[in-house]
Amino acid sequence: MNLPNKLTMARIVLVFVFAIFAFPLDLFRGAAWVALAVYIVASLTDALDGHLARKNNQVTDFGKFTDPLADKLLVNTALISLIVFSYGRGDWTYQLILWATLINLAREFAVSGIRMLAAAKGKVIAAGKTGKLKMIVQTVALVVLLLSRAIEFTPVYNGFYIAGLILVGAATVLTLWSGAEYIIGNRNLISNMK
Repeated sequence: MNLPNKLTMARIVLVFVFAIFAFPLDLFRGAAWVALAVYIVASLTDALDGHLARKNNQVTDFGKFTDPLADKLLVNTALISLIVFSYGRGDWTYQLILWATLINLAREFAVSGIRMLAAAKGKVIAAGKTGKLKMIVQTVALVVLLLSRAIEFTPVYNGFYIAGLILVGAATVLTLWSGAEYIIGNRNLISNMK
């Protein structure tokens, strides 16, 4: 197994480490800070494994399968943890994060389905520019929201939380846009299903 694939597998393990600290298990007072740190490290492995795979010509079928899986696990686990957190606030923001999560999951299932159809016909569908931009905005949004959770009882908390919600809104628009691009760009695959 090459280094990029090892980094991808490490990211999958980090998803579960993140979940231990991100969900409100009241492990200890600084658990939210540990969750934030783990999320940042896991996100950095995403950028690093792709860079190394391309630079060293180590792109593999295993990596093509596991890298998107690791990304989806990380992002959706973070979103679900933030649903739990925002629900505890008792305000409308819970609905925003819930809908952002549902839209993201629907898009990921649709894109994965299209990619499976393409793979069955020997086609590989690369990630589009809008999808990459969505991932960047989503990652920044989640870092800001996880930071707001870690600093929950400080004067700057609300500013970070509102900024994170705005970024989640932008990421959700990009999620819909990139999902529509995948569906429209591959409508022939869908219409030719038997």
